[in-house]
Amino acid sequence: MKEKIIKFLLENANPSIKRRVKHEILNSLTQKEAVDYQQLILKEPNIKRCLASQLDNGWFGHGFHGTGKNVGQFENQETCTKYLGEKAVDKNTPALKRSMEAFLDMSLYNCDNGNEFKFAANGSNLIRCACIARAGYADVIDITPQIQLSIDSFKRVLEVDSVIDISRPIRGGKQRVFNDYEKWPCRYNLDILAFTNSWKNDEIIKMVADSVIKMMKTDQPELMSENTIPASWVGYPLGTLGAFPTQGLSIMCGGIYPSPLTRPDPYNQDYNLEYLEWFARCGIVPFIPALQKAINEIMNYIGDDGICYLPVKYVDLFKGWGPYGGLQLEVDWKSKTRRLCDITFRALLILHYSKQ
Repeated sequence: MKEKIIKFLLENANPSIKRRVKHEILNSLTQKEAVDYQQLILKEPNIKRCLASQLDNGWFGHGFHGTGKNVGQFENQETCTKYLGEKAVDKNTPALKRSMEAFLDMSLYNCDNGNEFKFAANGSNLIRCACIARAGYADVIDITPQIQLSIDSFKRVLEVDSVIDISRPIRGGKQRVFNDYEKWPCRYNLDILAFTNSWKNDEIIKMVADSVIKMMKTDQPELMSENTIPASWVGYPLGTLGAFPTQGLSIMCGGIYPSPLTRPDPYNQDYNLEYLEWFARCGIVPFIPALQKAINEIMNYIGDDGICYLPVKYVDLFKGWGPYGGLQLEVDWKSKTRRLCDITFRALLILHYSKQ
């Protein structure tokens, strides 16, 4: 099956996917292929938008965390650095290298709510470190403290009964906020662990798996409400960076974030291929039957031709490049083949990193 998938992608996919298949899956990328793919990738419209938005200080666009009034989808630092990494733009490309150097200037991205050690599942520096990890620069720029914070955040789930123990009610009990200097895992912690390897050993991988298993439980419905996911208190309640729920963490979703909870209608949902890939990259799939089941179900959508025909209802999960989504590497989905290449490539990554 894997050989058929690879054959389909190498014959039909765009240069980014072909390069990543050659490099990540086959470990056979030649120097000539790397140069040829790079030239083709840099000609793509969204790549050109990213590069055209770069300022003299190395920053992409005039924004950091997502879009804004004068900040387009591919005109902000977070989206561009992650997108260039996902598109397999060469790590030493001058524009990408300059954007990473810009991250060394703390004044360019920091803000009053930037302390990720004070505010659980939050902080602009956590975003910065996730960008560094996704771009493949964790071996150049030290993000060791944030890797450890991410590990400790998953560990905290196992140390308390629930998130109620480390948060407090506000607004007459209608909302909760984390206590200062607490820890709790979020989307960005998972992102950092998924794209780094220095932390991985059997003990820590098993701990992260146990944490995810606990958050995926559904035996206490009172812990599965959106209202039980605390915000951060920064003088006012500030939404977190996708904090995970105490219970109900799901690899099914009803659209782009926020959808971290199990929903009552699983037939009107998509597999969250992004989270599945990240869990697989973390090495926790062998310990979690629910993830193995989901992956096997996805693999059942792969035909004899090596194409994954998994239905995708919420296309923004792929096309919505930004802080909380983005998987599409093909230029567009105007053709059925390009759509299937993107879906099949994500299935291949999940299959490869889960070691199924």
